[in-house]
Amino acid sequence: MSKVVKFGGSSLASAEQFKKVGQIISADKERRFVVPSAPGKRFSKDKKVTDMLYSCYRTAVGKNGEEKMQEEFEAIKARYTEIIEGLNLKLSLEDEFKTIKEKFLQKAGEDYAASRGEYLNGIVMANYLGFEFIDSAEFIKFKENGEFDAETTNNLLKPKLQQVVYAVIPGFYGSLPDGTVKTFSRGGSDITGSIVARACKADVYENWTDVSGFLIADPRIIENPEVIETITYKELRELSYMGAGVLHEDAIFPVRSEGIPINIRNTNSPKDPGTWIVESTCQKPKYTITGIAGRKGFCSINIEKDMMNAEIGFGRKVLQAFEDNDISFEHMPSGIDTMTIFVHQDEFMHKEQQVVSAIHRLADPDTIEIESDLSLIAVVGRGMKSTRGTAGRIFSALAHANVNVKMIDQGSSELNIIIGVDDADFNTAIKAIYNIFVVARL
Repeated sequence: MSKVVKFGGSSLASAEQFKKVGQIISADKERRFVVPSAPGKRFSKDKKVTDMLYSCYRTAVGKNGEEKMQEEFEAIKARYTEIIEGLNLKLSLEDEFKTIKEKFLQKAGEDYAASRGEYLNGIVMANYLGFEFIDSAEFIKFKENGEFDAETTNNLLKPKLQQVVYAVIPGFYGSLPDGTVKTFSRGGSDITGSIVARACKADVYENWTDVSGFLIADPRIIENPEVIETITYKELRELSYMGAGVLHEDAIFPVRSEGIPINIRNTNSPKDPGTWIVESTCQKPKYTITGIAGRKGFCSINIEKDMMNAEIGFGRKVLQAFEDNDISFEHMPSGIDTMTIFVHQDEFMHKEQQVVSAIHRLADPDTIEIESDLSLIAVVGRGMKSTRGTAGRIFSALAHANVNVKMIDQGSSELNIIIGVDDADFNTAIKAIYNIFVVARL
């Protein structure tokens, strides 16, 4: 039996937080592989170490970099010194900091700079726990084009983990074929934890953060939203893609292939059961919906043409106009004589006239209308498949809240319904949907 435990930056921001983590790990001998993030904020106006590293590196590669970087560099060192002294460790990171400074001045790259937060925290964590330290750069590999190399990584990491009983593997980074450090996108420590779980065929991947599980809705919009008890990989994928936080959306794939469940837990409330993320479950959800998430900043391109439905290849021609301009689309609801393409506004706005011209040239539509400042909201839940009238209840709730629905699109899996509304109605719409499905049931 083995568990992989990943701890976020807030869980490792200070010596006190380290001690909580140590107690969590020592409470279960099956927690064998630890994936730490870089130290996060200790208080609201504090800085994350990763942000400090980015800033310091940019100063270092600028004019008179060695002189100007010193204050920022010392502040980073002080964060680790504070943790080490708070844990009463006989550990010095002077050699590591000397190397880091040299690499900064040699312009080793922002990926290298950012990765040092996890690297140093991994060394501290391994020393504190008495675990073996495994440098992720040696085992987590990327291809030359920067794409994560899942199979090479698994073939390297799997035998290594079989040789050790307890180990710390820093999150967020790996290396390119030439050894250059490469990072995942922000929040990538979640992905590292998932990769490690796959390699050791863990029974559970525990992801420890500062919330007691995955919430049904954004707590910045809904006050004290309910915690999701169990959610499937598919549901999580839908919610993560639409902006729900807690777990990096790409962290699902490595464990999904092995059927390894993920347990989201709270470092500050370790007795809370958190949220279980599973491949499938016979447990019926508490509510019809599992979660609500959404993103602002979309625009729609509505294309009309009489007898569009009878014209073979019309959709392909329209989409070619977007492809030729390197613009991906999010959703494409259509009718008999209309087709609407939803795209990210910031990607589209600088190329809108090129796209419009291309659509006219390729597809010869009757009219094209563009609407901006739109939001997309995903209502997700495996319970919707067996519940009648879900879409009707959503329409009713939004109408009652005076929210105009611009678009509604239901996936063939009946797992999610996507609603388009004005950006100005975003919060109101989420509150209305939450109230009709959750508050009304309490």
